[in-house]
Amino acid sequence: MDNASDGSKGLKSNEEVIEELTRDLKSSCIKVDENAESKNTTNDSWDVLDKEKDNDSAQDAEPSDDAIEDLLKDRDLSLSEAEQEELKCEAEGLKQTGNDLFKNGEYVSAISQYTQALQICPLAYSKERSILYANRAAAKAKCQTEKDSAISDCTKAIELNSAYVKAYIRRAQLYEETNKLDEALEDFKKVLTFDPNHTEANHAIKRLPPLINERNEKLKTEMLGKLKELGNIVLKPFGLSTNNFELQQDPNSGGYSVKFHQNPM
Repeated sequence: MDNASDGSKGLKSNEEVIEELTRDLKSSCIKVDENAESKNTTNDSWDVLDKEKDNDSAQDAEPSDDAIEDLLKDRDLSLSEAEQEELKCEAEGLKQTGNDLFKNGEYVSAISQYTQALQICPLAYSKERSILYANRAAAKAKCQTEKDSAISDCTKAIELNSAYVKAYIRRAQLYEETNKLDEALEDFKKVLTFDPNHTEANHAIKRLPPLINERNEKLKTEMLGKLKELGNIVLKPFGLSTNNFELQQDPNSGGYSVKFHQNPM
């Protein structure tokens, strides 16, 4: 009995054996769970970043005016007259906010307000939309990088209201600022068909033609210079240059003939 009892002290009970076997198992399970949790956390963070990136991309991709108008066409079909009037009033409120921002020199914010107004104002209110485009053009004109876009807004305003003198004047000014003098002159002439006494337009149609002629002469000189350089390259292998040729105008017909001069020996 005593020997048996002593021997049993050296043996582990079933509970101890089970505890020892499961200790390592528990430890390994905890490590696996921790790794899985870490992996899941990493994936979640990437998912969030991806979502934020997608949101940023969506915000950066502003729809075009044509795309907005297509959406408005579909939307307006389901609106009652009262609902359209309500949206027009909302757009008017945004326009007024834009006007106030413009007066304070906050041109970028003003552009945003006019854009929001254009995105909700029903297409049936063409006069109101024309003014919104013209006002947005005025704000864009104050931003050096937005002048071409401002010209496009003026054009939209004119398409919606073909007798919109202020839009013609604004576009003419922008054309002149961007060195599109011919287009500016045409717009100023158009203004005079609506208002023959318009001071700025009358001054412009006297001021611009000499500037256009001066520009054209400069361009012609530059073009002839480049043609001369090219001609000298072509003629050089033959021992000739453009100096060997002279254009002579016929006083009667106005046409030109080419006279050849041989190099002196």
